[in-house]
Amino acid sequence: MTTDKLPAGDNLSVFAGVRDWIFDLDDTLYPPETGVFTAVMSRIRAYTARVTGVTAEDALALQRNYAARYGTTLRGLMEEHGVDPEDFLVEVHAVDRSVLTPNPALAAALSRLPGRKFILTSGTHAHAGETLSRLGLDDRFDGMFDIVDADYLPKPAEATYAAFLARFSVEPTAAAMFEDTPRNLVVPRALGMRTVLVVGQTAARHDVPPADFITADLPAFLTHVADTLSG
Repeated sequence: MTTDKLPAGDNLSVFAGVRDWIFDLDDTLYPPETGVFTAVMSRIRAYTARVTGVTAEDALALQRNYAARYGTTLRGLMEEHGVDPEDFLVEVHAVDRSVLTPNPALAAALSRLPGRKFILTSGTHAHAGETLSRLGLDDRFDGMFDIVDADYLPKPAEATYAAFLARFSVEPTAAAMFEDTPRNLVVPRALGMRTVLVVGQTAARHDVPPADFITADLPAFLTHVADTLSG
């Protein structure tokens, strides 16, 4: 499936029976083209360089290595350098969010979805709260589960999904997951969730999407889902 077309309405009928809608935050509820999460990643790189004493170039390699091995750079820094996670999280999320503006189309689409809506993020409650406020979405969600709630064990760890599901009494087969990172959809899909990969407008084509659907326009996708379910 390419990113320039929405799936047919008949296909969207698979969302019938979904009671819980789960969304990643960064680069999912706002486009990656805004650069907000890129700024977070830059601050992670700078933090990594400072606490490990390596160059910026080596910090980038280390950042990628830890993310691949531990799920996040933070987990790698905690395991191998004893970094204080609270100090890390405060520093790396101190970014300028002024580029983010209210998204009334997304707010309206979320309101039309039947059931509960949740945020499942590897960021923090504070970062998510400020970001949602900028997007005009702070009153659209019923709950939030962040990296601290996950005991600093990030997606795609199975234990993190299990903890989230238990916290909010979510039945996976009656849930849908929206993510910008393909590997974070593997466990939800295996659990029986409907899965949607959200990509940027400039994303490369996915010949074999690691999800049930792929979209570069989340508000339009959700609107089509809501139209299908209400029809």
